[in-house]
Parts: sequence; C-alpha cells; structure tokens
Amino acid sequence: MTLPTPEALAELKSALPDAFIDDTVQMAPWLTEWRGRWTGHAPIVLQPRTTEEVKRAVEICARHGTAIVTQGGGTGLVGGQIPYGQVLLSTRKLREVRDVTPLDDAMTVEAGVTLLEAQEIAKANGRFFPLSLAAEGSATIGGVISTNAGGTQVLRYGMMRDLVLGIEAVLPSGEVFDGLKRLRKDNTGYDLKQLMIGGEGTLGVITAATLKLFPIMRSRCVAFVGLESAAASIELLARAKDETGGGVEAFEMMKRLGMELVLKNIPDTREPLESTPPWYVLIEITNGTPGGAEAQMERLLEVAFEEGLITDASIAQNDAQRAQFWRLREEHSAALKPEGGGWKHDVSVPISRIADFIEEATAAIEGFHPGCRVSCFGHIGDGNLHYDIIPGVGEDIPAFIGRWKEGSTVVHDIVARYDGSISAEHGLGRLKTDEVKRYKNPVEIDLMASIRRAIDPQRIMNPEILF
Repeated sequence: MTLPTPEALAELKSALPDAFIDDTVQMAPWLTEWRGRWTGHAPIVLQPRTTEEVKRAVEICARHGTAIVTQGGGTGLVGGQIPYGQVLLSTRKLREVRDVTPLDDAMTVEAGVTLLEAQEIAKANGRFFPLSLAAEGSATIGGVISTNAGGTQVLRYGMMRDLVLGIEAVLPSGEVFDGLKRLRKDNTGYDLKQLMIGGEGTLGVITAATLKLFPIMRSRCVAFVGLESAAASIELLARAKDETGGGVEAFEMMKRLGMELVLKNIPDTREPLESTPPWYVLIEITNGTPGGAEAQMERLLEVAFEEGLITDASIAQNDAQRAQFWRLREEHSAALKPEGGGWKHDVSVPISRIADFIEEATAAIEGFHPGCRVSCFGHIGDGNLHYDIIPGVGEDIPAFIGRWKEGSTVVHDIVARYDGSISAEHGLGRLKTDEVKRYKNPVEIDLMASIRRAIDPQRIMNPEILF
C-alpha cells in the first residue's frame, strides 16, 4: 500500500473527469469529522455516480497500490471515514433506487441514499424500514451497512446486519461482487455479504444493497416513565416483553444527569414528567391492530405501578408529543458537548448485568477521577449503553480530556470482565482499532487478519484500521 503518486492521481482524473475534487477549500468538508475530533488530508476526493465509475477508480488504485478511504454520509463517530493522505472515495452520489418489491418485502437502493430517504421510500410503497438513529437525515445506506449501525429499534428488528438481504460491492481488486438477492434463504456456502457488513470499508466499497422491509404497524404508543434505579428498568423490560408478546420496539434508558443537560443545553425542551426521578425509560410499543399498542401500554404501566417498578409515567397523546419525547432521548449526545466534551463509551454487556455494570463502573471511574460526572443512556433493550464521563463543573477541560485513554481503560476493563464489547454499534475506526487488541483473543484477531489478507492483499482499503 502506498499513498497516491502523481501518476495514479493523473490516471484517476482522466478516468473520472467529472467526478473528482482536488481543490483544498472544496475538499475541506470531507476531511473533518463532524464533531471536530479528527481532521485529515487527501490529494483528491472522488465522487463516482455509478458502480462502473467506482470500479474504474478502484482498478486504477489497485494497479498502483494506492490506498483508498471510503466515506458515506460522514456521520461516523470513530474516525474511520477520515483520510490521512489516501484517496477519499465518497459514495454520496450513488443515488439510484433500483427496485422496490412489496411482495418480497424488499427494496434495492444505492449506497448514497440516506437512511431517512430509505424510510420514506419504504413508506411510500406501504412498507416499513426500521433502522432509525439521530443522524438518519445524513447517514447513508452504504455507511450504516459498513459500520453495522444499530439505532433505537434493534430490540425488535435487529442490527443493520439483520436487515440486509444482498449487497453489491467493488472489491479491492476492482472486481464487482454482485450479491443483490431478495432471498431469505440461500444455503449455498459462506454468506459473503456478511463480511462487508461491519467491515468499515476494509474489504470493498459497498455500492448498493437490498434491504428487508416490514409491514407498517397500525398502532404505535410511546411513554416516558420514571424509576428509582437502573435495576428497576431491567425488570420493567422483562415485564414489557411479557405483556406485549414481543411488541416492544424501543426501550431507552436515561440517567437524570443526561436529562438535566438536555433541558439545559437544547432549546425548546421540557421535563417529560411532573417528577424528577433518578432514572427514566422511554418505551415504544407497536401493534398490528388499531388501538392495540395503546391498550398494551396502559396495561403495562398499570402492572408496573402495582409492582413498584415505576414511580411516574406519561403517555404521548399525539405525534407531536411523541416526537418531543424522542427528542429528549436523541439529543443526549449533543447536550454533552457544551459541557466541554467527555470520555465517550459505546459499550454492550448482557442485559441481566447492566445494573451491576453501571454500579461498578461508576464507582471505579469516580475513584479514578473524583468530581467527574457520569451520563449513562442507551438502548437497554439490546444491552447497548452510551456510558459517558464529563468533567465536573468548573474543572480544567484540557486536563480532563488528557486523561481519556486511562479513563476509557478503566471502563473497558470492566466491560470485558462482564463479557461485553467495547464497541456495540459505532465500530472501531481510528478510535479503537489498537485498543480492541487488548480485549479480543488472538484467534479472533488472526482469523480476521487472514480474511483481510485474502481479499485485500495489498491492504489498500482503509489501511490504517482493523486487522
């Protein structure tokens, strides 16, 4: 693998005369991570509009041994989309909707279609595409596949890995892997598309995908509830599953500190409950019967009050209030930024051990850095916590940020002891590629490295991350 030579750049420009940028000012938006944590550099940004153009670009890079970093919507949180001297290949202009087949509950779209657009396309065809996350207006299908995004509805529908039926990708050799199938069953050997999902652009450039669609639920109900402890939320989750028969679509837990910061730092937000409990849960239930979700929610909350699992509750009465409730959850990350940044952790542990993990990790981190504040929130229904530590009020911010590696090790060592993962849904990228080697066993690392060597022997695809 080498950085682009003048000869390689000249050939790329000749092959894609209308699909490149090499002006420093014009390239700037592609080179800085949206939170400002990573700022890279590149000699050229390629913007192919077709799979054939992607193929042409990759063939040239492969022939010259030139490194490529692929970027989707640029919303990633671990820096894997930022180049440091490599060719940057953006998939944002791969925009075609190739096929929608409601009878197959499937649609095929190109990698630059945004997540929100995919949801709207499905809805226009009487179907539902369930993946949802805060950046869905910018995040692209290629990007969320490459990072195996999760979002808020994993509990019912699974990660992106579970929502992809087929993939088209340009391999590091320049060959096109045409795996765009609408099949639920294909038992003919290795499921090669799964290598691309979560591969963070290291095994090829995803150009299109066939996605699973689902029926549109006829009723939907959202509630905010207050609880005295994280342990109570785990019990409430189990009760919600039992009461709805699998109808819980989202189950989001939040600590009071996070709610206070949203109310303080995000305009036009207000308390969801009359009380201010130490913990909150946002519950969303869907049902195929009109009025079914509302009836299930009312029954669940009645039982939860009787059993002492919750102390307060409010049910959204209309779409506007439902959106307000969700905004309180989705703005948690943005609400931390004005506090000076923090040590952010995207981790998962077994659901049954979430409360124990929170208690142990909080005691450990407060012992490591007295005065820090812990904001814990996340998709508790699938065991994914965003466990973030922010500086104390009035604390020296640069000094605090300077301890993040040590602080993260404190948290991640506990995650590992609970048989968890240090990256639940954001991927490894630049942030965690080296660190994960502390926690993955050598057999796993060797197997993944072997796969990469087989598919990308020159290591030209996003060469600085993964194995």
